[in-house]
Amino acid sequence: MNAATAAAPRSAHGWSEWPAPAKLNLFLHIVGRRADGYHLLQSVFQLLDWGDTVRLRPRADGVIHRLDPLPGIAVADDLAVRAAHALQAETGSHWGADIAIDKCIPLGGGLGGGSSDAATVLVALNRLWDTHLDEDRLAGIGVRLGADVPVFVRGRSAWAEGIGECLTPLDLPQRWYVLIDPGVRVPTADLFRAADLTRDAPHLTIPCFFSGAPTTNVFEPVVRGRFPEVARALDWLGERAAARMSGSGGCVFAEVAGAGAGHAILADCPREWCGFVARGVARSALLRRLCDGSE
Repeated sequence: MNAATAAAPRSAHGWSEWPAPAKLNLFLHIVGRRADGYHLLQSVFQLLDWGDTVRLRPRADGVIHRLDPLPGIAVADDLAVRAAHALQAETGSHWGADIAIDKCIPLGGGLGGGSSDAATVLVALNRLWDTHLDEDRLAGIGVRLGADVPVFVRGRSAWAEGIGECLTPLDLPQRWYVLIDPGVRVPTADLFRAADLTRDAPHLTIPCFFSGAPTTNVFEPVVRGRFPEVARALDWLGERAAARMSGSGGCVFAEVAGAGAGHAILADCPREWCGFVARGVARSALLRRLCDGSE
């Protein structure tokens, strides 16, 4: 069946909007390496109620078109575009899509923006193209795009192991966070190659985590030594709350008592930085959007 004779998918002639939420890594340990060189991780993904918005419009000619390419990123390397092509390849769909993304999540910030955008494209086009893949198959496509993509596909805050794709949903307490973006784009691949990166952190269990076992982000000392502005942001926020880096990016965060406390911190934020206040959620806005059945 070709695009000319296939039945039009739902919302085929109009735009639909889909959330692409940010995440925090509440801690991030490297506990070893696989035989193929990939690092084995332990982390907790905390999904947030804040992030990007992905707008999609199915098209019958099979073309995948990004309307607003990201500066400095080739379209062929764009995770959202790659996700759409990967879904086409997996399903044999002849449908294409126009993709537009309203970016709020900083690039290279360690908040999962590119991975979340890719996951939202997978989940949403699976619905809009009527390709009917289940969550496991979508997550399987996602991990080939990036280790963080599956947690956004599944839409639940989670304990993560393996390369980040082995996920156990966690019912985390509701908490508020203040985030600082010092405007530094940190290259993840370079950090993983760093000679001073700790790769033998002790294994933790979920009960150990909930009982308050010490945790850290193993990338933090590496980034401090290479990116002084991130170190400055960590020190500035650390004077006001317990600050930590998220993932392998340049953004830093701290838990706060509530939205008001977060905004009070941001009132004193240096003008050259950007700041956000967000709430941690157990189920992402994307999962809620998918479950409510609307398009």
